[in-house]
Amino acid sequence: MRITTVFKLTAVALGLTVAGAGCAAAEPAPVKPTVVLVHGAFAESSSWNGVIDTLDQQGLTSIAAGNPLRSVSGDADTVRSVVASIDGPVVLVGHSYGGQVISQVHDPKIKSLVYVAAFAPEEGETIAELSGRFPGSTLGETLNKVALPDGSTDLYIQPGKFHHQFAADVPAAQAARDAATQRPLNDRALNGKSGSPSWKSVPSWFVFPDADYNIPVAAHRFMAERANARAVVEIQGASHALAVSQPAAVAKVIVEAATAGN
Repeated sequence: MRITTVFKLTAVALGLTVAGAGCAAAEPAPVKPTVVLVHGAFAESSSWNGVIDTLDQQGLTSIAAGNPLRSVSGDADTVRSVVASIDGPVVLVGHSYGGQVISQVHDPKIKSLVYVAAFAPEEGETIAELSGRFPGSTLGETLNKVALPDGSTDLYIQPGKFHHQFAADVPAAQAARDAATQRPLNDRALNGKSGSPSWKSVPSWFVFPDADYNIPVAAHRFMAERANARAVVEIQGASHALAVSQPAAVAKVIVEAATAGN
């Protein structure tokens, strides 16, 4: 599988040596950020396992936050609470619908955003609108609907269609297990409008597949350009389940976002 970097800026670390009469004051080591990982629809926190393993090898602490997938504002409140509980800088990472969620979290300790096959909506946009703006998504025809007592509807990908639709480059046995453990997206989240997005003021990195059947690649490119992303990495032949099938490539982008400016 070939990884194509469309646009990439990597910060260069600068060191300062302080000379004194008899001794030099040592510069304190920069505080490493905590990486908060936010899963999207039809997935759950363990979808980040391979990414977490790689980040751990790089000395970065990760938290895979539970995303309720109930509403944009409520889900953002959940992630906002996780960020607020952390001491020091944070790199906020979102997959799929999780990208909309992280875009709603505003906190000065967030140093960078990473969008992994993710939505980055503008104020007033919904993910349903964004995914339909460009041709290529086949998600709608794969969904099962479950009516809930509160009048809303939960959406699941049909198990027999999950492998091809969501995780085509993941081994069949693993895709079957992921289909069985998928978390549903509520239609209120699907149609929830975004508020003012954090990507307008926080540096962003984008990594996405060019064989995404959930979010058209044209939509990924459009959102990355609109956000004036620091780096845009396209992975050829990869599926929407990018963190599962390409954890090393995803972790590499996160590490760049975590170390930029250090």
